[in-house]
Amino acid sequence: MKSPSRLAWLFCSLFIALVSIWYIPRWKEKATNSVLGWDVSGYYLYLPAIFIHHDVKELRFREEMMRKYAPTPDFYQAFRHPESGNFVMKYPAGMALQYLPFFLAAHAIAGPAGYPADGFSAPYQMAILLASLAVAVLSLWLVRRALLPRFGEWPTVLTLLILVLGSNYLDYSSLGGAMTHSWLFLWYAVLLLLTPAFYRRPRLGRAVAIGAVLGLMVLTRPTEILAALIPILWGLRPAWASLRERLGFWQQHLGHLTAAVLAAAALISIQPLYWHYVSGDWVVYSYQDQGFSWLRPHLWEGIFSFKSGWLLYSPLLFTALVGFVFLRRQQPEAFWAMLIFLVLFIYVTFAWDVWTYGGSLGQRAMVQSYAVQAWPMAAALRWLLAQKRLAVAYGVLAVLGCYYNLWLTHQAHRGGLLIVGEMTRTYWLRILGRYDVPLEARLLLDTNSYFSGTPRNQRVLWQQDFEQPGSPEACGAPALEGNCSLVLNAQHPISQEYVIPARPGQFEWVRASALARTSQPEWSVGHMSQYVVRFRLGKKMVKERTVHFQRALEPNWSRELHFYMRPPEEAFDNVAILFVYRGTSAYLVFDNAKLEAFDGD
Repeated sequence: MKSPSRLAWLFCSLFIALVSIWYIPRWKEKATNSVLGWDVSGYYLYLPAIFIHHDVKELRFREEMMRKYAPTPDFYQAFRHPESGNFVMKYPAGMALQYLPFFLAAHAIAGPAGYPADGFSAPYQMAILLASLAVAVLSLWLVRRALLPRFGEWPTVLTLLILVLGSNYLDYSSLGGAMTHSWLFLWYAVLLLLTPAFYRRPRLGRAVAIGAVLGLMVLTRPTEILAALIPILWGLRPAWASLRERLGFWQQHLGHLTAAVLAAAALISIQPLYWHYVSGDWVVYSYQDQGFSWLRPHLWEGIFSFKSGWLLYSPLLFTALVGFVFLRRQQPEAFWAMLIFLVLFIYVTFAWDVWTYGGSLGQRAMVQSYAVQAWPMAAALRWLLAQKRLAVAYGVLAVLGCYYNLWLTHQAHRGGLLIVGEMTRTYWLRILGRYDVPLEARLLLDTNSYFSGTPRNQRVLWQQDFEQPGSPEACGAPALEGNCSLVLNAQHPISQEYVIPARPGQFEWVRASALARTSQPEWSVGHMSQYVVRFRLGKKMVKERTVHFQRALEPNWSRELHFYMRPPEEAFDNVAILFVYRGTSAYLVFDNAKLEAFDGD
């Protein structure tokens, strides 16, 4: 009989490949949906700059690249260094180094196969896609190899299935496989094989390999320096005797330690050498205005928020956190190293100011740590499988968790209901488990207020049909209704402010509505026109709701949209309404705007 864990590995590998190649074939996609779209183009840009265009300072090919392939809406992959005037890549060079052999293979094939040998044509896209799939398959094999002798067949089977079917690892090993996370997952898996092997039998080759792995990880993502805690703390216990023993071990193997440090330094040195070559400085902070809030990390938002919370979107990872209780008994040599690493990893991950990481499915920055979390997860599953009733209950939850993850993945890509990085509690509850909701539900992305009962004491506070005489160019014609509509564009970016007297206790809810139409979709929230309702005390803002109607508009189709808002608990004496243009290229008009007040049932 074949090993169940081997079959699970084969199934998971095939599933990832099918999602990547068949479900959404990014190798066929263009622009930002391509394999080399968005941040991946920034990781990768070193390669065509060095090997094809021989231009890493001026990047003169960038305009042609953007015009022909449009991997990002704007060129943010590099920036002008203020002193040298040369371009500096935003992202570190680690991924480019890992892509290199696959890039060279594609470059050798592109010309003879009739494709442009420019670094971005189909052979390059396919090469990086296949490389990413190979990384995912190998990673899971290495995780299986580490778990199987320690936790047994079925805990290993379940761990692999949960990682692939029940967590956002699926998204970042298949559809986002060219991002850093799946590749770093591989190196964590390698590190977790090398580290215990080294402590069993210290050898120079293993020490150099550990150092090289750590160096490549730091070169890929500098915060992965935390991975060094795993080999440093492996087998340690919080006791002086344990610490003295470890110090004695390193005195005995000082040559191995030196070799590991040199191997890591050799790889990490690639980055300062590049910086010095293009800018004259040995160290350049390439993320510019992005940084860390060390004293105010976004822990609650990053882990639990509806917007992009790690455990809200991958709840089965709770198993790994609980599993540390069982890991301490089953694999004590790994316990403290993994626990301290994960605590610090979570802290650093959510200390980053842009804690949503550009709108990812759940928290993509946590994905690489799943190779570490697989150990406590397997320990918890090993214990659970010995508790029959608990195992059955957990099995039900695991099936639901896997379905939830597959539903999330579908809605994030083809279903269209999940708007990553912008979710709210109300919208999440509105779409949960569904495959079709009214387009107007997207307005809930701007508000957590939603009224579903029967209104009482309903009355109109304000109404505007925009038919008042004014300059002809301000009249949106043809009008949605009547002779004129409100048009918002670069010439008329803001409406007049409409102010209505109001005070606390007069109503429990307001409902703002308008008839609207747009000429074309607008995908960037920052460019969408706004319908703004403000509760104020005099001119002082007390509470504001800004809603983007373009979220729920289809081109050239007029429809009435509305949203709800509760008045603030603080004192106010007026409500102000205005409409604001934010730079969209779409022609947007409003008509029959209304603000109604009512009480709840």
